[in-house]
Amino acid sequence: MQPAQDSLHRGLEERHINLMALGATIGVGLFLGSATAIKMAGPAIMLAYALGGFAIFLIMRALGEMAIHNPVAGSFSRYALDYLGPLAGYLTGWNYWFLWLVTCMAEITAVGVYMGIWFPDIPAWYWALAALVAMGGVNFIAVKAYGEFEFWFALIKIVTIVLMIIGGLGMIVFGLGHGGVATGISNLWSHGGFMPNGFSGVLMSLQMVMFAYLGVEMLGLTAGEAKNPKKALARAVDSVFWRILIFYIGALFVILAIYPWNELGTRGSPFVLTFEQLGIPAAAGIINFVVLTAALSSCNSGIFSTGRMLYNLAQQQQALPVFAKVSRQGVPVFALLMSVFALLMGVLLNYLAPKEVFTWLTAISTFGAIWTWVIILLAQLRFRRTLSREQLAALAYKMPFWPYGSYIAMGFLILVVGLMAYFPDTRIALIIGPGWLAFLVVAYYLLGYHKRSAEEVARLAQNAR
Repeated sequence: MQPAQDSLHRGLEERHINLMALGATIGVGLFLGSATAIKMAGPAIMLAYALGGFAIFLIMRALGEMAIHNPVAGSFSRYALDYLGPLAGYLTGWNYWFLWLVTCMAEITAVGVYMGIWFPDIPAWYWALAALVAMGGVNFIAVKAYGEFEFWFALIKIVTIVLMIIGGLGMIVFGLGHGGVATGISNLWSHGGFMPNGFSGVLMSLQMVMFAYLGVEMLGLTAGEAKNPKKALARAVDSVFWRILIFYIGALFVILAIYPWNELGTRGSPFVLTFEQLGIPAAAGIINFVVLTAALSSCNSGIFSTGRMLYNLAQQQQALPVFAKVSRQGVPVFALLMSVFALLMGVLLNYLAPKEVFTWLTAISTFGAIWTWVIILLAQLRFRRTLSREQLAALAYKMPFWPYGSYIAMGFLILVVGLMAYFPDTRIALIIGPGWLAFLVVAYYLLGYHKRSAEEVARLAQNAR
């Protein structure tokens, strides 16, 4: 084992990061159908995804500006430390570590459910454990192995969505699989109108829509291991909005044009229905395979993210020093081991604990996502204020509409938090989330991290690079 000074290796190529940017914006929820959100907004759900997508685009541009200027593994946790102080960096790092831990637990559990469709007699926990061991093993090899798996996982999702959109447009325009009778797009307004529940329905769906975008900010964590971070990250971030437009809104447009919005969720996945109508009898099996790879992709990303965040916290001396050590392949082995062990305990907890416990954990991760996005925006505002006029002019990549774009995105996130407080089902996130932050603050002071000045912590992190 080599000391931390050997640092992470820059093994991620531009094609890896480009496909990871795509894959990060496409979750399992799209394939299984955003039925609950569609029930709230009807066809106007596309408007909700467009609004949320624009906010995410602004957040990613803010992150991109800092990541291209200073490409480090800790990304937004390091920027929070540099521009908002040690406590903000500590809270953001540990919060994000836990957020991905819970997300990854859910995805590993989902793998067991999806495999159960093909192998109903094998206990689901076998598959959950196998998925954890397999994805953990990939992450221990080298960052290039992680990037390669993510490349192919993302490609499978992208190809499936593109084929569904092309096949769906064939039905809409030429009547493919529909006896040659074009379905048209009248379903977008025939069942109570485009906005059947008014604009309040769109607002109600926003909380669910935003959580579908969770994970896109993970691109920032690749900055410390990208071969050419300035070029690769700029291209990946720039394309986020268009990818959301094509893959989320494009897929939803096709689905909602072909099927009445008030029937979705009662007849299975729209993807399965579309492929079956196009004459593909194995549609259910194909979509199950795609959703399985999407869950494995999320698990793979979760292990990568938690390992890198723990490594960064150790560099800042806000976690055990052993987590800052890397192998000869540039892999933070002990940080990854800690994350995999925590996931193992999480999978066990998921099977043993009551549903309420897991709901509470998920609520913390939900709150953690919004916290991370707000911190990115706040850090970028402070980052800009540290630059001289010459440095500002020399920035290779800039946040558009600054500072108004940052304020608009932050206002949007505050609106989502307000909506979470309004609905009883999500209100718990605003009780448990701040409670979790309070626990982290107590730990911060009990462990004596507060005794180090911002300059000292920043110097430790800089020296560890």
